[in-house]
Amino acid sequence: MKGFFITFEGGEGSGKSTQSRLLCDLLKAKGYKVTRTREPGGTKLSEAVRRILLDPDNKITPVAELFLYETARTQHIAEIVKPALEAGGVVVCDRFTDATIAYQGYARGLDVTVIRKLNRIATFGIEPDLTIYLDISPEKGLNKARGIKKDFVKPCDRLEGEGISFHRLVRKGYLALAKSEPRRIKVIRTADTIAKTHRHIVKTVLGQMKKI
Repeated sequence: MKGFFITFEGGEGSGKSTQSRLLCDLLKAKGYKVTRTREPGGTKLSEAVRRILLDPDNKITPVAELFLYETARTQHIAEIVKPALEAGGVVVCDRFTDATIAYQGYARGLDVTVIRKLNRIATFGIEPDLTIYLDISPEKGLNKARGIKKDFVKPCDRLEGEGISFHRLVRKGYLALAKSEPRRIKVIRTADTIAKTHRHIVKTVLGQMKKI
């Protein structure tokens, strides 16, 4: 791959979408060819799967949930991520394979070794060059996410509706991943302001991109 692949990870309400958008705007201003996308999503099929996964009325078993994520992922990689990287662009993705390990592995209790194998198959072996993990306490993050939904009179999605113990396990999973892969995964604790967090991210990203 000739491009550079950046992923954003974090629990509910961590600000991934906002920060990935701000980073893309900055990189485009610097002249980079940038593709911003998300998981699950990015393609017609993957967005349809996303709606199924996040619908609070759906009762989905952990294994079915895992395979739905991998189905959306492989289509997303084939249609969006792989072509953009091969063209030499920068891809910024809101969630990727680390999310599956944190949510379906640590929080749902599925075998992490199996999840890693499925991730490799679904991604054709493509891995991020850099992962930004936005760390926030589950309590603060959920209050933020649910508060935003309430302001727009929207119900919580299926994952936001999980109990606090579930989200604490998700955070535990992310921190374990960050500890095991410190060169790829950079932990950035969400600051008091969006601008301050953005500055930390920009410094980290530009520093890593200079190395390629």
